Amino acid sequence: MGYRSKRYRKEAEQVNDKPMPLADAVEKIKSFNSLKFDQSINCVVSLGIDTKAPEQNLRGSLSLPHGIGKQKKVIAFCEDGDIEAAKVAGAIEAGCDELVKKINGGWMDFDVAIASPKVMGKVGKLGKVLGPQGKMPSPKNGTVTADLMTAVKEFTAGKIEFKNDAGGNIQVVVGKQSFEKEKLVANIEVFIAHIVRIKPVAAKGTYIRKVCISATMSPAVILNI
Repeated sequence: MGYRSKRYRKEAEQVNDKPMPLADAVEKIKSFNSLKFDQSINCVVSLGIDTKAPEQNLRGSLSLPHGIGKQKKVIAFCEDGDIEAAKVAGAIEAGCDELVKKINGGWMDFDVAIASPKVMGKVGKLGKVLGPQGKMPSPKNGTVTADLMTAVKEFTAGKIEFKNDAGGNIQVVVGKQSFEKEKLVANIEVFIAHIVRIKPVAAKGTYIRKVCISATMSPAVILNI
């Protein structure tokens, strides 16, 4: 374990392994506010899935009712006739051939890439560049879509993407520490309900093993779900 500051250790003394009701857990996380910046609130769900079985892996996107307190830098791969509309919707860059060339040249200053199915033949060549960054457009998480403008607006506003890691865990940002407690609770409830709703048919045994929430630089609290 790495070095933990005196502040962190003091906060850790206020939590234990006993699960807490969601509202109480959010209140506890919000009390860890001694830092001089607005920490992001993370939610981690540990799932009882077999990640070696492709049909049990989860990946998708979700708009939370109160956003996440941060706009994302979105680019749009589209035909020339859609460039202006994509930028009006919020894309910081839009186009196809020139944008592909720019990214191949090393430019990666964006968070999400949205693509029209019409240009995926060209965008697919960026798989080795965008794949390792987790930025490759995919129908599974809603970043390859015919409704390009809606997707650009939603992801710019903070629509979250998620996928499980090799250990069966999914981690997402669900808001900021400055959010009202009720808004954080609502965001977390919607996220957990969505994960429950998309449970793989092949998953056996306990599906949701544990759920934790934490601030960026504060200890985690286990939820009683």
